[in-house]
Amino acid sequence: MWLRDVEEVGLSQRDLCETVDAIASWQLPSGMIPWFPGGHADPWNHTEAAMALLVGGQRQEAERAFDWLVARQRPDGAWHRYELADRVEEDKLDANVCAYPATGVWHHWLCHRDQGFLEGLWPTVERAIDFVLGLQARRGEILWARHADGTPWPYALLTGSSSISLSLRCALAIAEQLGHERPDWEECTGRLLHAIVHHPDAFAPKHRWAMDWYYPVLVGAVCGEVARDRLAGGWQRFALTAPADTSDSPAADRSSDRTVLGVRCGADQPGVTAAETCECALAHLRVGDRGRALDLFRAAQLLRDRASGHYWTGRVYPDEVNFPADERTSYTGAAVVLCADALTGASPASRLFHDPTTVAEVLALEWSEEVLEAAGE
Repeated sequence: MWLRDVEEVGLSQRDLCETVDAIASWQLPSGMIPWFPGGHADPWNHTEAAMALLVGGQRQEAERAFDWLVARQRPDGAWHRYELADRVEEDKLDANVCAYPATGVWHHWLCHRDQGFLEGLWPTVERAIDFVLGLQARRGEILWARHADGTPWPYALLTGSSSISLSLRCALAIAEQLGHERPDWEECTGRLLHAIVHHPDAFAPKHRWAMDWYYPVLVGAVCGEVARDRLAGGWQRFALTAPADTSDSPAADRSSDRTVLGVRCGADQPGVTAAETCECALAHLRVGDRGRALDLFRAAQLLRDRASGHYWTGRVYPDEVNFPADERTSYTGAAVVLCADALTGASPASRLFHDPTTVAEVLALEWSEEVLEAAGE
């Protein structure tokens, strides 16, 4: 177990372990980790929860979660979007959902350097990535999904394609570690990153949603000064703040006259979610803004259910009511745990989301024009 105190926000190792235990308590005998008891699971958030279990020292439970992924993968390499304990709830095949297990498998390698585990999961990763790349458009973007009958959706999403770009780099890192050459994956990754940076018109307009703001930075598709400008440019629109007070609130920002309450789901919404707030913290950590990352992580603690260690999904201000009402989710707790790990540098995988050396770096932004020319663009 690698978790340690996040002293700047007063969150202890014991608090984090309670959250990991709370996630594990909802895991089903099959290995599936639902959003909440009786609810559905999707492979993206299920994988995120498994990663939190790993950094919390619950390796056996995490590997049971990966076993569930192996068991539920379709022959074509995909997973259905939502599953209940006893049946498929939504049969759509979401590309981002199908790509993310590769990130989880690489995260496991960073934690434990277990070659046998990596070899055992390679066929699962390989099939999933081949399925995902079957949805890549000529310009480079990844179409959102296929219907269960194989018919592709007609558009791509910036957040989903950004997340896929990280999963592709993790898959390439796995391939390299195992001695498998995948030049086609490298080329596809380069084209995808190029589309994210240079062709915003390739994606459906979702500008009101916060994830389209910070996700290209979170995954390292947008870097350097451009990334810092992007985060700064969207802060007023997506961050919910209030006049600072003199209380001991864990969200109080002592460096300004505003208290950060979290990140809005959409620019026109009064509510924040803890998971998106922690993801945005990771994006700020990636560009070196640790102070703002801590402000955001501090804000997420306002949604902690201290009685259980779980986190409420979201909260509406100024009424300070939870939304959806009384909903606590496993993926929200997982986002908090992984953000805490990144802030403290506790686990060997703690730098996955903000240090490019933790994945096989594809220098796509440098050679993407050559790739596109070769592809006939």
